[in-house]
Amino acid sequence: MDCENKDSELRKFGSSRTSSASSSLRRRSLSLSLSLPKHLNDDDDENESVSEAGDIGDRELQSNRYSGSGRLRLIGENAPEHRVVVPISEDTMLGSNAMSSVTPVSPIKLISQPDHKENDEKTEVPWVLEYTSCLLFLAVFGILGVLLRYGLQKLFGPGIVGATSDHSYMYLDLPSNMVGSFLMGWFGMVFKEDISRISSQLAIGLSTGFLGSLTTFSGWNQKMLELSVEGQWVFVVLGYLLGLFLVAYSIIFGIETAKGVNWLYRRANMNSSNSGTDYHWRVDSCKRHLIVILFLLLILASLWGMSIGLEVHEFSSSSPKAQLWLACIVGPFGVWIRWFLARLNGRGLGKSGQLKWVPFGTLIANVSAACVMAALATLKKAVNTETCDTVASGIQFGLLGCLSTVSTFIAEFHAMRGSKYPWRAYVYALCTTLISFVLGTLIYFVPVWVENFN
Repeated sequence: MDCENKDSELRKFGSSRTSSASSSLRRRSLSLSLSLPKHLNDDDDENESVSEAGDIGDRELQSNRYSGSGRLRLIGENAPEHRVVVPISEDTMLGSNAMSSVTPVSPIKLISQPDHKENDEKTEVPWVLEYTSCLLFLAVFGILGVLLRYGLQKLFGPGIVGATSDHSYMYLDLPSNMVGSFLMGWFGMVFKEDISRISSQLAIGLSTGFLGSLTTFSGWNQKMLELSVEGQWVFVVLGYLLGLFLVAYSIIFGIETAKGVNWLYRRANMNSSNSGTDYHWRVDSCKRHLIVILFLLLILASLWGMSIGLEVHEFSSSSPKAQLWLACIVGPFGVWIRWFLARLNGRGLGKSGQLKWVPFGTLIANVSAACVMAALATLKKAVNTETCDTVASGIQFGLLGCLSTVSTFIAEFHAMRGSKYPWRAYVYALCTTLISFVLGTLIYFVPVWVENFN
């Protein structure tokens, strides 16, 4: 009898212990679900991803660091798709002393898996190295974007092809905006993930630095303002509508061609022994980051040194090319500012995060660059000297041309068109162009018209 009583008491104790542990686990599971941010519903999650389609600034480095090191991230913090939810038995939670007769309740546990099957435990790269290499990539690619934009202006301008001009709705920066939007479909959307597996800083440099500097929204807006001063209002409307239409279909064409090339490549390597992606060149260690930083420093020093030397020579001789070399000197600063502003994309307004679908970082960069460019254009009209024209034009073409972007803007526009609410794309485009044009009119058109500048 004593043994039976003890056995009964033991069962009651085990059952009560298991019941309390089970209820505790349920409370933890419930508190975890309640503690998750409210924006984890489908609409808010889509709004945030749409707003972050183009660029998220230095937040992208932080997300790559967490995903690369295998640390746990929740959905609200840009969690990747390879974070999985698996059930674990209550026996595991309670330890080896759990009664074998207890029925498991299967609570939920979040675990993280490595990004790749062959991803072994790797050395943690200091944050400062990643940040430094990213800034250098942005600067180098920013200067290259300025040079290519200048070359496309000269190629398609009145001097050679004659397809664009300052006095037509086919504005001078239209070819570079189209080319940059097309390449954005390649390197900023389809192949960005593949490039990021080698170096996330390289992917940022290509999309944000090179393509963002190759395209310019402020130059586009300024040409429309100058047409409005001349009374060419039909050209102004056509310039905005045709410009938006051409860059929108440029990125679509880029995405479709990139997907086709990607399909052909994967099909050609399907039966190959080396069908997987080669990660031997991945920049994932301190040594490789230092090598990349030194290499980029050498390139940036060469580009800046060449630009400064040519600027001094051309400026003293009052050559028009002095504007280009000054633009190469100040261009990287515009890229850096835009990259820092991009961290506002997907954050919304206030603590509650209202209007998360609006990429406020890109909007602020484009509108502010358009306003400053209009102010410098007014200054050139008022002062009307060669020195002022050279300095102001160099800042316009370099700093403000790199601060504003069409490639990121059109990537966000394209993402909104493919979302649940495609009307938001047109609202976003209308707000960007309308705010920039209205403020530009107050800064440029009204003073030029009132003072009757030539």
